[in-house]
Amino acid sequence: MTTAIVIVLGLATVVVVLGAFATARRTRAREPVRTPPAAPGESQPRDPAADSDFFDPRTIRVGDTVYVEAARYRAVGALHCTMQGEKWTEYLLDEGARRYNWLSVEERPGKEGEPLHLEVLLWTDVPTQGMVPARHMLIVDGLEFYPIERGTAAFRSEGTTGLPERGLLDFADYRAGDGRLLSFQRVQGGQWEASYARPLTPGSIRVDRLP
Repeated sequence: MTTAIVIVLGLATVVVVLGAFATARRTRAREPVRTPPAAPGESQPRDPAADSDFFDPRTIRVGDTVYVEAARYRAVGALHCTMQGEKWTEYLLDEGARRYNWLSVEERPGKEGEPLHLEVLLWTDVPTQGMVPARHMLIVDGLEFYPIERGTAAFRSEGTTGLPERGLLDFADYRAGDGRLLSFQRVQGGQWEASYARPLTPGSIRVDRLP
């Protein structure tokens, strides 16, 4: 969602990584979807990477060098998340000089007979200055964001994340009129952090991997 890298972090580094965790979730902003069973003679929904020549981001491993568009990162950790049968992975990408981003990858069914597809999002933290998620509209950076979903997911940590090996993640998701996605999250009752999501197009990710 690879051998774990176990590193004892100094307090300063832990604080940096925990702050970067503001981007450690993909947005669950969508209506519930159900994949209907295939009718006789019809095939099941296809694997989203089956007919693609692009790198499959579901195969990223901790330790990989990951190129996202023009930027070079190292995948230093991963969170494997589950909620009500759904699964997705968050990869912690180290850009160097203690600069981090999270890349979320999830395989999702389409609506009513549409094929499976990959949802890949790059997260950037948002300075919300102590703001907490409300159950009504809120304004961030001059934009109005409206609530769309909130809940709690379980996670398992791999490699270096600055987070417990296992835990719970509370989240609250919002969408602006222009389609921008905003997510608040906190780990095991900690402080709320916020991040924006940016979808990535096929072919924008590649990986260098040691043998």
